[in-house]
Amino acid sequence: MIPANLERAVYGLYATHALHVADGNGVFDHLVRHGGDTAGKISAALAVDEDTLERLLLVLSSFGILDADDGHYSLAADVRPYVDREDPRYLMGFVGHLIGSTTEQFGRLADYLEVGKAEADRDAPAPFDTLYRDDESVGRFLNAMWSLSHHVSHELAALAGLEDSRQLIDVGGASGPFSVAALRAFPRLRSTVFDLPQVGPHLAARAAEHHLEDRLGFEAGDFFRDPLPAGDCFAFGYILSDWDDETCAALLRKAYDACAPGGRILVMERLFDDDRSGPPAAAVMNLSMHFETQGRHRTAAEYLELLRRAGFEQGEVRRSGGDKHLVIGRRADRGSER
Repeated sequence: MIPANLERAVYGLYATHALHVADGNGVFDHLVRHGGDTAGKISAALAVDEDTLERLLLVLSSFGILDADDGHYSLAADVRPYVDREDPRYLMGFVGHLIGSTTEQFGRLADYLEVGKAEADRDAPAPFDTLYRDDESVGRFLNAMWSLSHHVSHELAALAGLEDSRQLIDVGGASGPFSVAALRAFPRLRSTVFDLPQVGPHLAARAAEHHLEDRLGFEAGDFFRDPLPAGDCFAFGYILSDWDDETCAALLRKAYDACAPGGRILVMERLFDDDRSGPPAAAVMNLSMHFETQGRHRTAAEYLELLRRAGFEQGEVRRSGGDKHLVIGRRADRGSER
């Protein structure tokens, strides 16, 4: 008998694809609306092949995604929010990114093992040149990032405690998952997303969707070449894990230079345990960073050291109930700066 943990790892490929196909063909939408149904009734409602559908449902039930009772399938209670398009925890956008972008990258790992990433990628395009190659690709990537981060952003914004902040600069803020959450929580706050020009229309759409056009702005730029806008709070949401330590230190120093005295910086990331033994999401995405970006995931202590190097003080870690957490640094008041 294959050990259960190994069995799930071996067959996990099927589960991920089954999730993607079920979502794309309306299976989860049907189950959300109807509470549960038989394969026959689901296939008739969705006009799909019943035999294929039932095989798909059996895979999902074997992984605990669905509850199966005498041919009747329903969503497991703890799963439902993550497959319901109307729920802010909806996760299938990220699954689409895994299927549409990440999976095709795995073949490169053998080359990385043989000659190292730098040599294997010598003639490859820069990571975000691929992700931002056209508007469809940009939209798919931004939707995945929204799906992964908007819900937890509400908790992270509350943990940040931005009552005294007035101008948030959301560096590489994509379509604004953190900005939207922060603006909802703190009515006196304004936010500017600083990102590549291709992101602008997607940010504008999110701002309109959430009726925040008057408080959520966009400034186009490249944070490697351009100075950051001035503000009293800077957010780096899942940005630093894209880059090596020296690049991160340079970006954080730019934020320090643009930050008002007494202001703060917010680093939102998955964090490795201190001994790097987990958690699984950090370990998996650390591997993903290897072939999708030039970065890695870090421990809390490593981020605190990066903030210290950039000049930020009073570093602290505030952990959410999920897999993404908050590392905070402060710029000293003008009178106490060295």
